[in-house]
Amino acid sequence: MAGAVVAREDRGMPIDRLMLIRSAEFGEMHERVLAVTALTSRLNVLPFDDEAGRAVLLQQILGRPLPPQLTVYPPFYTDHGLNLQLGERVFINQGCTFLDYAGIRIADRVMIGPRVTFITSGHPVDPAERKLYLTGEPIDVAENVWIGAGATILPGVTIGRDAVIAAGAVVADDVPAASLVTGPKAVVHRSW
Repeated sequence: MAGAVVAREDRGMPIDRLMLIRSAEFGEMHERVLAVTALTSRLNVLPFDDEAGRAVLLQQILGRPLPPQLTVYPPFYTDHGLNLQLGERVFINQGCTFLDYAGIRIADRVMIGPRVTFITSGHPVDPAERKLYLTGEPIDVAENVWIGAGATILPGVTIGRDAVIAAGAVVADDVPAASLVTGPKAVVHRSW
């Protein structure tokens, strides 16, 4: 493989990013993860009424000014921060995790319940490549979406405007606008 980050498919599964784990790019990302983990650790131990302190740390984590009327209840976790875009009037409840290596866009007026997890990274399905590469696909959440407690949003998912994700749902496929999705999703797709 010539480059450390490429676009390709893994046995028919689209992959937006593929990063060689033993590469300079991975080393840089790892350093960012360590820095952001330190920042989120500080954020999560601040007194709840220290809104100014939370805002300063969130700006450092995200690498930009905060959007108007953003509400984030700690604890809050992210592994990169710079690839997490939050819109205006977004509400993020306690215990949410954003693994934003490949990018997460949360549009205006999205409500996120407690313990919701967004995952943009993973590894190839092929066992020979699994420990060699990090894969990634972005997540895009449109305006006015409500994501219920404990939901998991997987790599490459787009959620349409006004959709509702039920508590505990595992979202592996795109969600149409103005629709409700529910339930876990664990089915055998293929064997090797």
